Amino acid sequence: MNDKICNIGIQVVTDYVDEQSEPDSDRYVFAYTITISNNGNVAAKLISRHWVITDANGKIQEVSGDGVVGEQPHLQPGEEFRYSSGAVLETPVGAMQGLYRMEADDGVNFDAPIAPFTLAVPGLLH
Repeated sequence: MNDKICNIGIQVVTDYVDEQSEPDSDRYVFAYTITISNNGNVAAKLISRHWVITDANGKIQEVSGDGVVGEQPHLQPGEEFRYSSGAVLETPVGAMQGLYRMEADDGVNFDAPIAPFTLAVPGLLH
């Protein structure tokens, strides 16, 4: 595969959802907004996702499924798709990473890795 052809950029912004969290019950809710950019020169469709979510106790949740938020966005070169979702952890700090399975219009399937990012209650990490 030529990386110049299939080049997917992924940016993540996270937020702690205080009003939905219950620290006394070990429930910490985080929202994340992801922007997926097609930086290549071939259109591609997001087919599926696979997430690995790890809390501070080392508990791992794996989540896989078709598309994201019920959609399988088809991105032309230069296009972006943005969506928001969430995760619930039993600890105030955790991490997520994963990949999107993509299919380029030329029929090539490839993975767009999602680099690890931290979920943390504000003020906890310095």
